[in-house]
Formats: sequence, C-alpha cells, structure tokens
Amino acid sequence: MTLLTIEKFSVTSNGADAAARPVIDRVSLDVAEGESLGIAGESGSGKSTLLLAMLGLIKDGLHLAGGAASFGGVSLLNRRDSELNVLRGGEVAMVPQNAGTALTPSMRVGQQIDEALRLHSGLAASDRPQRTLDLLRQVRLPDPEAMARRYPHQLSGGQLQRVAIAVALAGEPRLLLLDEPTSGLDVTTQQQIIELIGEIRQQRPMAAVCVSHDLGVLAQLCQKLAVMYAGRIVEYGETSQVLMAPRHPYVKALVASVPSLSSAALPRPIAGAPPGLSERPSGCSFLPRCPCASPTCAGDQPPLEPLEPGHLVACRHPSEKERGADASDQPDAVPITSAVPVLQLEDVTVTYRRRRLAGWGAAQEKPAISGLSLTVMQGEIVALVGESGSGKSTVLRAIAGLWPLSGGKIICGEAASERARRRTVQLIFQNPDSSLNPRHTVEEIMAQPLRLYFDMGRTDIHAAAASRLAEVGLDPRYLARYPAQLSGGERQRVAIARALAAQPSLLLCDEVTSALDVSVQASILHLIHDLSRSQGVAVLFVTHNIAAAAALAQRIAVLHQGKLVESRAPAELCAMPRSIYTEELLRAARAGSIDRRPPL
Repeated sequence: MTLLTIEKFSVTSNGADAAARPVIDRVSLDVAEGESLGIAGESGSGKSTLLLAMLGLIKDGLHLAGGAASFGGVSLLNRRDSELNVLRGGEVAMVPQNAGTALTPSMRVGQQIDEALRLHSGLAASDRPQRTLDLLRQVRLPDPEAMARRYPHQLSGGQLQRVAIAVALAGEPRLLLLDEPTSGLDVTTQQQIIELIGEIRQQRPMAAVCVSHDLGVLAQLCQKLAVMYAGRIVEYGETSQVLMAPRHPYVKALVASVPSLSSAALPRPIAGAPPGLSERPSGCSFLPRCPCASPTCAGDQPPLEPLEPGHLVACRHPSEKERGADASDQPDAVPITSAVPVLQLEDVTVTYRRRRLAGWGAAQEKPAISGLSLTVMQGEIVALVGESGSGKSTVLRAIAGLWPLSGGKIICGEAASERARRRTVQLIFQNPDSSLNPRHTVEEIMAQPLRLYFDMGRTDIHAAAASRLAEVGLDPRYLARYPAQLSGGERQRVAIARALAAQPSLLLCDEVTSALDVSVQASILHLIHDLSRSQGVAVLFVTHNIAAAAALAQRIAVLHQGKLVESRAPAELCAMPRSIYTEELLRAARAGSIDRRPPL
C-alpha cells in the first residue's frame, strides 16, 4: 500500500530579476508502507527541500509551482498548519540534521520527550514518565532515569542524536524522515546510530525516507535510492543496483568520489560544480560536467525512463561505459621530500580542568592527551584518526599553541621564536563558516597573514592573494566576494589559501572534509595531496574517515583516549591492525563503505 506520494512536484525561487528559478523540477516518487527510500545528491540538489515537502513545509522565499504531495491519501500542500500539525510529529516524524540545535537547551531531555508524548501520543499524564524512560531505553541510552534529568549540553553528539530519535518515536509514526542522521559523527558512533535505526524499524515496521550525502549510510539504511541533481531525480532504483551498477554519468562520478578501503587511490573528484539556480542549462543539467555529453544533450531535458524493471535513468547515454580517468591515473602517494622533521612531539601531555562550584580543584583534572610521541617529516602527510573525544583536535590545538602543555615538549622545525612558529604552523579549522569573518571579503581575509608576517602593501597583497587562490583552484574574481557568497567547498579552499599565505612548513587540518559533499571532499583531498607534493608542506590530517585517511596519508596514527595506539602505513594498518580498537574502527568503516566501484 502506498503511504507517501509525490507527483510532478515543483518549487521555484524568485531571483533578483523576479524570474522564477526551479529549485525542485517535476519530481515524482512514492513510498510504500514499511519501505525505506534514500535521497542522495550534492548540496543544492534539492534534497532537504523535498524532504520538508513531505511535512507540508515550503521554505521561506520558495514557492509551490505545481504538482501534488499526499500522505495516506491526504494532501500535504496548501493546508493550514493547524490541520497538518495532526500529522507532524505524530504519523510523520522527523529526525533533524543537527540534534544539538533542534533540542531546546533550557529543557531537560525527559521534559522534551514528555512534550512530544503530550502532543502526539494521547497518553495520560500519569503514564508519560514511564513511556519516556522506555523510549530512552529503546534508543540504547544508559541509565534512563539519570539521562532524563540532563540538559542537551551535557550529552555527546551520539547521545543527542539518540534523544532526537526518541522524540521522533514518541508519536509512533508511520513515516520517519531522517535528515543527514549521521552527519558530524565519528565512524563508530555513526555505525551505532545506523544499527539503532535498523533495529527500531525491525521492531516496529515503519516507512522511512533518509536524506544524506553519505552513500555508505544510504546503502545500509535504504531499500531504494533516488539520486538528485539540480532539482531533478536523475536515477532511481534498488539501492544496490544504483550504487553497484549506476547508469547515469553523474551517479557514476558520485560513487567514484567516495574513498574506499579496498583501493589505495585517491577518490576521483567531479569536474566543475553544480549549476546555480540562474545557471541551469535548458537541456541536461549535468551537461557542462558530463564526460559523455553529445549535441543531443543540449536539447530538452531527458525524461526519467525505465532501463529495466524498477531502474529509472534520466540520460541520453545511459551506458555502462564512460570516458574518464580510471584508478590507475590517480597520482602516486606523496613522496617524502626530505628526512628533516618539521614536527616532533615528545611525551606530550595535555590536561583539562573542570571548574567546581567552589573553584578549581586537582580532583577535577582530566588528561586529554597522555604521553604522546609523534614525528612528522617534511612533505609527509600523517593522518590522525580516532573516535570523538579521543584527543585528535586537542593535539592540533596544542601544536598550534592554542592550549598549554602539562608535560613533554613540542618542537616545530627550526622555528626560533613564537612568531616564527605561528607562521610556519598553520591550523585549518573544521568549519570555515566560523573561522572566516563574514564581514570581510576574501581579499581582506587573505590580507591578514600577508600583512602580519610579510608587511606587504595593498598592491602586493592583491597579487599575492590572487596567486594563493590560484593554488587552491579559485579564480581571482573570488577576492571581492564574501564568505556567504561561496559554497562550502569554496569556503574551505579559501581557508586553505589563507593558511598557505603564511608560507607554512606544516599544515594542521582539523576535520576539513567532514561537513562536505563526497565530490567536494574528493577535490579537497586532491588539493591537499598536490600542495604537499609540489610545495613540500607537511600535513597532520585529523579525520574520523579512515578510508579518506588511507587514500591521502603515508602514515596513519590511531589515537584512543588520548594515547597513541599504533602508527603505521595505511596498507599495513588496514590489512593487519595490531590493536582491538583499530579493528573496531576498521570494522565500522567497512560496514559503511561501498565495496565495489562501478564498471568504468
């Protein structure tokens, strides 16, 4: 029985010239009772807009341009909120992307679940406290009584996501909407959330729609998969069929951009960028980036048509073969250009202190890093992996001088002063949204290290900034733009260019690809690889993505509870890990991987 139906659904956005720009363009799909559907695609493809439509929501600034959306035969469009609120949170529930911002910070966890039960369950007030505890147990949170009394800021990222799932389950929904449910989580926590969602759906059959840029997550959670590009579905079918034998060139390229533990090569980035709302061609939207394009692709948009039962593709050339580089064309591993160490950590210890009500106390001290020793050579890329809370980011902040040492020492090349160290060691933060000043243009952002370390004038700054942008693949016209005018990948490239402007010998990369689409992630990995090889810059690359680490780095160092577990070449570590902890990380990474590449 069909539960959710989307038919020729279109949403537009009015540009500065008042012309309607298609955000969602005539999308049709349906979800049956108990079925799970994944929606994949790059940022800007329309995934989240389509997901919100399943709640009868249209974002501010967007307009319904046509089509229909219904749940259980009841229309979701052009209805009053009071009518739709009967469904929202009840029969249709949503787990948001960022549970930390979705939960109310001033309310205890138990109160927030109780509120959902009051609104959507019909339980008597006397029965809700026990049901709250039952839901906390169902999402595998320890000590439900204590957990219910906590506030969101007292929970880890994984625990927050479990609470968000518990809130969504309070109304016993028939349809569960998941918006990037594992985004920002480390590999083991991500796998636990995936297993939890699967277990819940087995216990209580419900339909699910999951939006994610992580194809490995969708491969585990969803029976069917729709891949979107520029507001349209370009391929649809059984998840295994779409991922193992994709027929649309975009889907083939998307799968090839995912790092894999089964391949030592860097993943292949997709050339170009998705078109903006005002840049979409009249024919196939993927035309400017497609390696199989022909003159016929510039005509009308190709319809979504079945190639075989259940497998639909919108392409004029749905071929198994395509032109393009294969894995053998990938660059070799970065050579170590010198045996000179640029970073030496010797028995480093970092301690966090937690404030008591009465003040600071030794009993509240907690070691974040314990006796860490590590050396990075010139031109070498070393990946530092581990779960959240293992101390990875703390190590980078200590090296950059942003956190004091409790013991040991850090030697950064031949830096003779603190000023020289600040120049030669550059930290690239995880989120460029918070590290780039939104009120400054890119040129003003780039000018800061050039003025500080080299005392350059305005003319020299402009030329040097343009040169650094060119090194990260950005045109000089970006100098006049503000961060808000850039995509996530472009902002991260600007952050890397700013670091390069100081002419460092060591780059510290703190989860610089974690919030990016897989295609943009692949391009950033290539950029770091090429910069290290061409300029001899050493890189300490912190990530929870072991597959990305294995593809990029010459050595992987595994950190667990602030201690170095092992440090070896990727091939050796992945083939024969020496610690149980490393085995667990690899097991979780393999569970979420796409094991086989599409035939080229």
